Amino acid sequence: MSLNPYAAALGGRDPVEVIAETPGRLAQVVDGLTAVEIEARSAPGKWNVQEILAHLADCEMAFGFRMRQSYGGETLVQPFDQDAWARAYGVYTAEQALATFVTLRAWNLAFVGGLTEADKKLPAVHPERGEMVLWTIVETMAGHDLHHLAALKK
Repeated sequence: MSLNPYAAALGGRDPVEVIAETPGRLAQVVDGLTAVEIEARSAPGKWNVQEILAHLADCEMAFGFRMRQSYGGETLVQPFDQDAWARAYGVYTAEQALATFVTLRAWNLAFVGGLTEADKKLPAVHPERGEMVLWTIVETMAGHDLHHLAALKK
């Protein structure tokens, strides 16, 4: 498995620019959608807009924790079972999920903005993906954003 399974989605773009743009891009996608559109599925078994927003909020917590684990000297970063976490998505509204994502993203962006070049190279080990550095987590965040933004536009 790739260190960054979303590297292709990132396509060489600056990850900090991508993660900074995502909250506004999400707001544009969601703005004006009806409740029916927010709950509609593009295909059976696919997440709807509300579930994608909840997933992004969950992932923002996970990415933030992983970056801070690496930054704090804990090299083993924790994976999570997105399908298990998704079982709770029905308790959140799209508005709650988006607000949570936006707040957490601002917090994580400030953290990323304060990283030194040495910090970016701090080690991290993902049990499923192997050895990486803290910056790989940032690149993964950006590619993950682009992956889900593309899904929301379909």
